[in-house]
Amino acid sequence: MVSQGFGREKRLLTPRQFKAVFDSPSGKVPGKNVLLLARDNDLDHPRLGLVIGKKSVKLAVERNRLKRVIRNSFRLNQDSLAGWDIVIVARKGLGDLDNVELAQQFGKLWKRLARSRPRPEPSLTAGANDSPDA
Repeated sequence: MVSQGFGREKRLLTPRQFKAVFDSPSGKVPGKNVLLLARDNDLDHPRLGLVIGKKSVKLAVERNRLKRVIRNSFRLNQDSLAGWDIVIVARKGLGDLDNVELAQQFGKLWKRLARSRPRPEPSLTAGANDSPDA
């Protein structure tokens, strides 16, 4: 199981890491006032990056509150997100939601992202099922 912390290894830190996700996302999950972009990272844990600009959320106190709630939601759901680099892009109106609504919305977004991952297992079982017919 992945540790529930949010240390440096769980964050996207450099512009190059953000650019890799923006340039070739393998998963996109649009939500109300937010967009999740994700890319496989070949690690055993997920990493998170946040893009919350002044243009979309005016007040610094609101941007900081959003970051805190999103990071906590990520921390609690990271076991189902292993292997993704995730960038969250905030849009206008995200700062208007209260903490409970934000936590609920991100809980749903994490589940949608986890479901969008292509599963290699069905192709292996399909190959095994095809061989007896041949």
